[in-house]
Amino acid sequence: MRKIYADADTALAGLLTDGMTIASGGFGLCGIPERLLDAIETSGVRDLTFASNNAGIDNEGIGKLLRSRQVRKMIASYVGENKEFERQYLTGELEVEFCPQGTLAERMRAGGAGIPGFYTRTGVGTLVAQGKEVRRFGEHDYVLELAITADLSIIKGWKADESGNLVFRKTARNFNAPAATCGRICIAEVEEIVPTGTLEPDQIHLPGIYVNRLICGAPYTKKIEQRTVRAREEA
Repeated sequence: MRKIYADADTALAGLLTDGMTIASGGFGLCGIPERLLDAIETSGVRDLTFASNNAGIDNEGIGKLLRSRQVRKMIASYVGENKEFERQYLTGELEVEFCPQGTLAERMRAGGAGIPGFYTRTGVGTLVAQGKEVRRFGEHDYVLELAITADLSIIKGWKADESGNLVFRKTARNFNAPAATCGRICIAEVEEIVPTGTLEPDQIHLPGIYVNRLICGAPYTKKIEQRTVRAREEA
């Protein structure tokens, strides 16, 4: 099975439809599938639901798709760096499902594992639990959270072999592995593709069985979400 594609546009060919649900990996601007997100923006597909830890920042990551009005709903845990997200949410243009960060990761993992839902103490007694089933186990209440399954998963890795086995680098691992497993089809972009057999089995973070299509997106420019510098001392 051929997994390696020339670029993001060809990897996404035939997969994008209006109204689909996409699980996207990464954390802030770290480990986000930026080449694939750019190609989704260019495609013009609309009414998308994104399950992602956050919505990027203004004009970066999913933020680009918010600006182009291609996103109908966000399932996310942290959105504090995106003014356009805030504007669309407050004006009712964007549907938002807030989800605690660990719960979101577990909902994706459950979707990939074939588990329809699970109970958690996180969110009990808060707005997060409104409209959801709450059951008591032992001495505590737990809220039922449903798994997330997506039509498409887009993720970013550091290194992959030709079979799609992936290695993530440090913080870029956040949300990429669970996002990959919960999609019916998963596309990964990486910084480097090496021959099959090059990676040590114990180094592999995501087995290639979860990756359907693969692109090399290098070179990348490291973007900084918030730049903080120390004031220059007077001479």
